[in-house]
Formats: sequence, structure tokens, C-alpha cells
Amino acid sequence: QVQVAESGGDLVQPGGSLRLSCEASSLTDHVYAIAWLRQALGKKREAVSCMSLEDGTRRYGYAVKGRFAMSRGSAEHTVYLQMNYLKPHDTAVYYCAAATAVACYSDYVPLDYGMNYWGQGTLVTVSS
Repeated sequence: QVQVAESGGDLVQPGGSLRLSCEASSLTDHVYAIAWLRQALGKKREAVSCMSLEDGTRRYGYAVKGRFAMSRGSAEHTVYLQMNYLKPHDTAVYYCAAATAVACYSDYVPLDYGMNYWGQGTLVTVSS
């Protein structure tokens, strides 16, 4: 069982920046990778990014590549999502998710593959 918690959502102006935080921990399972996903109102879920906790490899969805970046915190199983040059279309509930099997290991595998444990989400609103 993995406990996942994300935070940092806020109201931001277009062109602004925001950093989301995620903690994924377990006393019984090994967390191999962490991903960020988002879902805008009335739209389907979209995979944003993922990071392998084994080697630090990061992968990003086409819509956010070059604007968003994941990084690791000093605490074990803590990651951040730095979001820059935010656009109104980035408005969504952002979820952090964790995998207890090898994940985020290939460009040919969906970024959210194997992400079975989700947080409750944090709302990011980009508007003037």
C-alpha cells in the first residue's frame, strides 16, 4: 500500500510559474516511479510526466515538454513538478501517482503505465 499526497495548486496568471509537490511512501512496497497526470473539466485524463526513482530518468508529455520539469527532493520519494510559462489550457486538477513495479522506463510506454496509487489531486487555475 502506497500513500500519495500532492500539494501546491493555486490561481496563477498566464505566463506565470508554480511548483507542485508530491510525496509517495510505503512501509511494505518499493516505489519505482512517480508520475503527474491532470484532468481538466469536461476533458479526458492526460499524462503529464513521469520520473524513474531508480535512475532519475524523466519523460514529459508533448503538451508540456519544454515548460514543465520534474525534480527530486531531499526526502525519499519526494518529487516536484516545476511549471513555467503557464497557459489557460493548463488549468486542471493535477494528480500525483506512484508505481510499485518498474515504470517510466521507455519512450514507447505510456507515461502513466503502472501508476496504480493516486493522490486526491490539487487544483491549478491559470487565468487573468
